[in-house]
Amino acid sequence: MVVPSAAKINIPTRKRRRKNSDILVVLIATAIAVSVAWLVASSLLSRPSAPEGTVGLRKPDTPVEPAVALDKADNKESGDKAESPHVPDGEGADGEMHLSAKNMIATERPYLIYGTAWKKDATADLVFKAIRAGFRFIDTACQPKHYDEPAVGYGLKIASDQLGLKREDLFLQTKFTSVKGQDPHNIPYMADASLENQVRQSVHASLRNLKTSYIDSLVLHSPMPKMEDTFKVWSVFESLVKEGRVRQLGISNCYEYEQFQQIYNRAMVKPKVLQNRFYEKSGFDVELRRLCKTLGVQYQSFWTLTGNRQALASREWKAKAQEKGLTPQTLMYAYMMTRGHTPLSGTKDEGHMEEDVQIMLRFQHGERVLSEEEMNQLGSLLGISGE
Repeated sequence: MVVPSAAKINIPTRKRRRKNSDILVVLIATAIAVSVAWLVASSLLSRPSAPEGTVGLRKPDTPVEPAVALDKADNKESGDKAESPHVPDGEGADGEMHLSAKNMIATERPYLIYGTAWKKDATADLVFKAIRAGFRFIDTACQPKHYDEPAVGYGLKIASDQLGLKREDLFLQTKFTSVKGQDPHNIPYMADASLENQVRQSVHASLRNLKTSYIDSLVLHSPMPKMEDTFKVWSVFESLVKEGRVRQLGISNCYEYEQFQQIYNRAMVKPKVLQNRFYEKSGFDVELRRLCKTLGVQYQSFWTLTGNRQALASREWKAKAQEKGLTPQTLMYAYMMTRGHTPLSGTKDEGHMEEDVQIMLRFQHGERVLSEEEMNQLGSLLGISGE
């Protein structure tokens, strides 16, 4: 049988085309593999640069299991020889100027707390930057409605690792928030559990979120509607102190003198903190602050700047700030710290973070920033009477 000439030509042509196609596939696959390898290598090589910029720092998608990530740095007395921690610029390697919450508390001098509410997706990045600037006291809450506590924990972990900080160098304060204060679609504990179990579940979540085995300060976000329920919560708080999971207790948004006094008197483990909004509507808590001083309770203020914008914008306030080499905002913090109080700063601006830390360090070094006469003048501008 004679094969047509067309068929004789087509058979080798198909083989040649198939061979060419196979070569093209191999070349494409090789190019893809090389590109992937290059991207992976570039990613690995770029990681050490994180301390410089930390732009876009975010918490990981997979939650870290609870308890010890931040605490591991405390175990350097064990058999393994650890590398010397990186000491940030301006701090001595001998530790004399090393910023540590433990050392700052020991001075019994005022300090600032960095507040993490309403930071949303920027939380981890801002917590890192605040600690890098010199903040060592961090306030948060197990309340997804206003706080991203897991992101706070991630920012703390990155800062601790990159700045060589031990767990004792940081002071972590969080809060239990009742169901009423939560987003009904995102409650961090079982809403139908007993109140006592809600508290335990919330604290367990905070320990996991913050990657620590203990909380320095646990605060009741607001008194419960019924005093009986407030003491149910407080009883669990006290048991957590006995178990070593919590170091001290506090309460927030408590503006009634008699209510706070009743809580203090009935508590077995006394509150060490009262955290309130500092503004004219509450009469600036003059009587409560006086009671706190008598009882040895730390008065923490939030909304310190926002609630007093008019005074801070006045010509007299700005003039005094300029005279002292301060901004109107840091002058306000100086006023609060001179009174012996502990303001929260929630700034998102790195420059303002550094300014806040600088005024804090002036107090930590024992400087008397404001005289009694200047304090009276500033108090008058704020509208505070009876102090």
